[in-house]
Amino acid sequence: MDENDWKNKIVDTKKIIEKIHPGMKIFLGTGAAEPRTLIKAIVSSEERNLRDLEFIQLLSLGDAIPPDEKQAQKYRLKTFFSGYVASDAIQEGRVDLIPSTQSRTPFLISSGIIDIDAAFVQITPPDERGFCSLGVAIDAARHAMERAQLVVGEINDEIPYTMGDTFAHINDFHYLVNSTYPPHYFPRWTVADVFEKLARNVASMVEDGSCIAFTFGPLFEALVGPLSRKKDLSVHSVIMTDALMELIKSGAVTNKKKRFFRNKSVTCYAQGTRELYQWLDRNPLIEFQAINIVVNPAILAENEKYIKILPARKVDLHGIVALQVGRSNVTLDPGEVHEVFYGAELSPGGRTIFALPSRNREGESNIILSALDQPNQFTNSESLDLIVTEFGIASMRGRTRRERALALIDIAHPDDRGNLVEQAKNSNILYTDQIYLTDSGHCYPYDIAYRHMIKEGQNILFRAIKPSDEDEMRRLFYRFSDQAVYYRYFTPIKTMPHMKMQEYVNIDYQNTMSIVGVVEEKGAERIVAEGRYVVTADSPYADAAFIVDEKYQGLGIAKQLFELLITTAKKRGIAGFTADVLTENKPMLKVFESSRYPVHAVVSSGVYELTIPFTEDKKTQPVVH
Repeated sequence: MDENDWKNKIVDTKKIIEKIHPGMKIFLGTGAAEPRTLIKAIVSSEERNLRDLEFIQLLSLGDAIPPDEKQAQKYRLKTFFSGYVASDAIQEGRVDLIPSTQSRTPFLISSGIIDIDAAFVQITPPDERGFCSLGVAIDAARHAMERAQLVVGEINDEIPYTMGDTFAHINDFHYLVNSTYPPHYFPRWTVADVFEKLARNVASMVEDGSCIAFTFGPLFEALVGPLSRKKDLSVHSVIMTDALMELIKSGAVTNKKKRFFRNKSVTCYAQGTRELYQWLDRNPLIEFQAINIVVNPAILAENEKYIKILPARKVDLHGIVALQVGRSNVTLDPGEVHEVFYGAELSPGGRTIFALPSRNREGESNIILSALDQPNQFTNSESLDLIVTEFGIASMRGRTRRERALALIDIAHPDDRGNLVEQAKNSNILYTDQIYLTDSGHCYPYDIAYRHMIKEGQNILFRAIKPSDEDEMRRLFYRFSDQAVYYRYFTPIKTMPHMKMQEYVNIDYQNTMSIVGVVEEKGAERIVAEGRYVVTADSPYADAAFIVDEKYQGLGIAKQLFELLITTAKKRGIAGFTADVLTENKPMLKVFESSRYPVHAVVSSGVYELTIPFTEDKKTQPVVH
């Protein structure tokens, strides 16, 4: 294409302003793709034809927001997103919010439900064939261009020529203007220690081969490190950020496991530094698609193990989540959350993770009794999956309101748990006789957590027991045969009521230690094993015992539990274990004998009385029967 053919379309902004008439409905490019030169020209112009205009923009970064009443008479911004700088303007009535799911937005425009007279979009310079790229935001721009009577492209040399459904021919534009402003750039976030801990917990729930989605914030910066150690991740994310770029460059992302856009990282927007935009330029591994493709739940579900990680501001004991607000919320709104939740539910192995520090910057608890007075709520508590803080992971699937509340209290800051328990009791969320050893929260041994593969495709997580494990431990008890119960307790126990079990799960982690084995079955956590020791009074030894769900026996779980108990006990200065094993319980005796330390046994009244000192070398000390 002759360069002069398209350069003849270049005009100054005055020419574009002349083409605008009162009441015109103008679509504006989104986010970092704002046509800043055109917007600023309209905002600063005093031309009389600029009256009662409607700006339609999916997400505004500020240029199109009317700063005062005078500008509000010239134009009114209508946006689909209530976060970032638009938040205050919406609250003050200077900007109109259109509630809608994101994937529905292109249809609203293409069908004419939201009418468009003109489309102003940011583009790259055209190539030798006359094709330019829509750059860093696709969303519904193409749909708006097809509806508009006036299409203007603002050429910006600083935006990348991106791949995917981004191409537009120069003949698609009535006029072109040269940009005199750089695109919006976003600096990298600084990462506090709490987000490093939070990210490690989040990453522990992301399996190899998962398909992930990012957004903005320190959590996602912190996730780069732990996720870089994963294998064969895929990306299907509304937004491409510097953190996501860094993760892709690490080699952890291969997109081999995807069913939809295989071998490509799919996105709709890019917002970040100059380095990000340069990396995206003609990058064949990054596929930009419209918002109705990127957020469509049916398409999300095509990817196995679709994992959506969502930053939260508050979570209450009823399961209501308060999302970020104002400048802290750059891209995320309830509409997107609902769609990705639905997509993750349909995705085989899909998960949704809300993550937040246990306390805010003022030292107030982010786990609260009620979030009903909080703005920007996600209220679909029925779909909650995982809530994560730096103190752990709370699984919500299939749990009662009481079980959820206990799980959330377990991941609150230890200094806030006692107050939350009392509030929950007073609100009839927890039993009025609920036991909770608040001081033990500071002693919880996070270092015990350990994952171990027990069979192809299934891992078991070993961790210290929590008060919220009460119901799962009761279920484990009732799955045992009479013989298993007798082997463990030496008596034919038939029931395990609430009072007895809550005493069992509330421990001090000093004199009593309990390690449970947790597996995932159909997306829900199941406790399938427990090992425990109790320090013997006036003795350097502790009495040990453990039990494994009969369905999971023969997989080496008991041996792993025993080794973890030994390691934990030695760290706490315990000199050895004692244990009683019925003589007919040969499998359990073999587990004890598999230890790295010698087992001294004495038979008395049909019971092996075992002593296992941690100071002797098994190679030189014989086992005595």
